[in-house]
Amino acid sequence: MELSGVGVWSGALRYGDRAERETAAAELEALGYSAIWVPGGAGGAVFDDCRVLLDATSRVAVATGILNLWMHDAAEVAADHVAVTADHPGRFLLGIGISHSLLVDAQEPGTYARPLATTRAYLDALDAAPTPVPVAERALAALGPKMLELARDRTRGAHPYLANPEHTRIAREALGDGPLLLPEQPVVLETDPEKARALGRKHFEIYLQLVNYTNNLRRLGFTDDDFADGGSDRLVDGIVVWGDEATIARRVQEHFDAGADHVCIQVVTGERGGVGTFPREQWRALAPALTQLAARG
Repeated sequence: MELSGVGVWSGALRYGDRAERETAAAELEALGYSAIWVPGGAGGAVFDDCRVLLDATSRVAVATGILNLWMHDAAEVAADHVAVTADHPGRFLLGIGISHSLLVDAQEPGTYARPLATTRAYLDALDAAPTPVPVAERALAALGPKMLELARDRTRGAHPYLANPEHTRIAREALGDGPLLLPEQPVVLETDPEKARALGRKHFEIYLQLVNYTNNLRRLGFTDDDFADGGSDRLVDGIVVWGDEATIARRVQEHFDAGADHVCIQVVTGERGGVGTFPREQWRALAPALTQLAARG
């Protein structure tokens, strides 16, 4: 699978009203977005939810960002994957990730361990399934150097979340040429600094509790001072891009200039993961500026 251009990451497109998900997906395709990304963590019906979006569209790719490997049996995932791709060949990307100890252990205490080895074993299980998931049709949530190397060696590429163009540059160096680099970029279409940063801090609430993200933010030069009181202005401005359409487009282009093949934007609504809110006015407003962007060869 190849991905380019700009896509949309949205919790509402998985968990929202079905009729509105179908309508919104069709509109995103018509607006020129190249992919739809949905969270894959909670619940066991993620493939059914992706099928809703695929059935409602004809060209855009649909991707999980990400399927929590602790919550899904590899053999069942492989079987569901082959069924979806049989009906929609070349349009589904299986994004897989190790999730976070705080979230996993809240469900089953003591479960989360050895993230790199566990991810490698899960990829082994996908390869060993009766209907293996092809390397070209799976990607890995990856932030740190070892997980980026695993994404490079065992999947089509990496899907970094809550990163920035500097991380994209680092990730491209780790991946080398060839593997896809598919970062997520949170955006706030708001020019008032106080309002925009308030939404940015709301977005950060859960992530500042998750060590995978804070470790990566430290690698990018942020410190504990940036994590205090909901996040410093420097942290919010460094990760969440806010402003008008042109400002947001410049940040997305920075990802492409740093080596991204595809960027998926997440419009920050103030709700965790945007669940329940379809920011269709923002998607429409941003489309003319974003859908013309692409990686520079």
